[in-house]
Amino acid sequence: MSVTVQLGVGGQAVPDALYDAIAQLEVEESSDQPGALVLQLPVNRTSAGDLQFVGDGTFEPQTNITVTVTAGASGSAAQCVFDGYVLSWRVHLDRASTSSTTEIWAQDASWLMNIDDQVREWSGQTDAQVANQIFGTYSFSPAEENTLNDSPSHTPDGHTLFQRGTDLQFLRGLARRGGKLCRVGCSDTPGSRTGYFVSPSVDGPPVTTISLTDPNSWTVDTLDFDWDVMRPTDVDAGQVDLTQSATSGAEVATDSSGLTALGSRDFPTYLGRSSTLLLTAPADVPELNQRTAAVLAESGFFSRCTGEADAERIGAILRVGDVVTIEGAGSIQSGNWLVWNVRHRYSLDSWKMSFTLVRNAMGPAAAAGSLGSFGGTSAGLSTAVSP
Repeated sequence: MSVTVQLGVGGQAVPDALYDAIAQLEVEESSDQPGALVLQLPVNRTSAGDLQFVGDGTFEPQTNITVTVTAGASGSAAQCVFDGYVLSWRVHLDRASTSSTTEIWAQDASWLMNIDDQVREWSGQTDAQVANQIFGTYSFSPAEENTLNDSPSHTPDGHTLFQRGTDLQFLRGLARRGGKLCRVGCSDTPGSRTGYFVSPSVDGPPVTTISLTDPNSWTVDTLDFDWDVMRPTDVDAGQVDLTQSATSGAEVATDSSGLTALGSRDFPTYLGRSSTLLLTAPADVPELNQRTAAVLAESGFFSRCTGEADAERIGAILRVGDVVTIEGAGSIQSGNWLVWNVRHRYSLDSWKMSFTLVRNAMGPAAAAGSLGSFGGTSAGLSTAVSP
C-alpha cells in the first residue's frame, strides 16, 4: 500500500522540492484535546540575503496549513489529518548555515473558537443545540451524531446555561459533564470542517487488525498495556429539584455508563468490587442520569494500549474514534479497542503512527491454578540456564 502526502500552506500546495527538505512533520489527533502540527524546515539565506521561510512571509501568524494523506492505489479516498493555523514558531540560527532551522507549530481550526471570551445566557436549548449553534458561527458543519444522547432543554423553570469564557472552553465543559467529546476535524477535503460533540462510539466495525505474532501479517513490533482501577464503578447523585419546592429533591444511583463493553468483562466485573462516587450537581433532576453516566463513561476506559505502526504495514491510516482489533495479546487483552490518540509522523519513505488505544473491558479470566504450571508458549522471552 502506497501513501501519498499533500501539504498545503496558505491554501496552496507546496512545491515537490519542499518535501525533500522537511526535517520533521508530525500531526497529533486527540479525542479530548485540539489537534496540533509541528513542522521543522532548514533555514537558508536567499540571494537577497534574507532568511528562507522566515522573512518571505510563508509562515505568518494565522497562515492556514493542512495535511492530507491518501493511502492505497490511485483513486483511493484522501483523508485530511490536519487543517489549522500557524500560531508559533522557533527559529534557530547557527554559524554553520546547514544547522539553522525553523520550527512551526500550528493548532487545528478549533483555535478559532478559543480567541474571544464570551458572556452569554443559553435558555431553552439542549447541550447539542447550543454546540451546533456555536459550530455554525464558525462555518463548521455539525456532526449528525451530535444530537444523540442529548441533554434535556435548559429552561428558566429549572436553570439555564450561562457561558463565561471562550466558546471552546464552554463546549468542552459541557461535553465532559454530558459524557461527550468535543473537537473540530476535517474528513477528506481541507476547509470542510466538522464540529463534533459526540459520545464515544465503540460499536463501529474495526478498521484494521493489529497483530504482533503472525509471522507473515504482523503489523507492529511492540505494544504496551496498562490499566488503572483507581476509579469509581458506581455513582450516587443527589440534587434539589429546581422546579419544585426547596425541600423536594431526587437521587439517582447507577453503575452503567450506557456504552457497549469492548470485552466480556466490563470494568466493575474485572475489578470484582464496587467503588462509589458521590456526585452533587447543580443541575435539573432530568440531567442527573446523564451526569452519572458521563462519570462512568470516563472512568470506564480503565485500560490503555500504546504502540507504533507503519501505514504500509498496517494497511490503514488510523484516526481518532476508529475501532481496531488487537490479535495475539492473550485472551485478556486481545479484542476491540477504541483509538483515543494518534501522532502521525512523516518521512520520505514512510508514514508512521504512534497511537493510544483505550478499552472499557477485558477478555476472559485466566484459568484457575495457571500460575503454578507456567505452561504455554513464551511470548517472545527466552532464558538460558548454565549447568
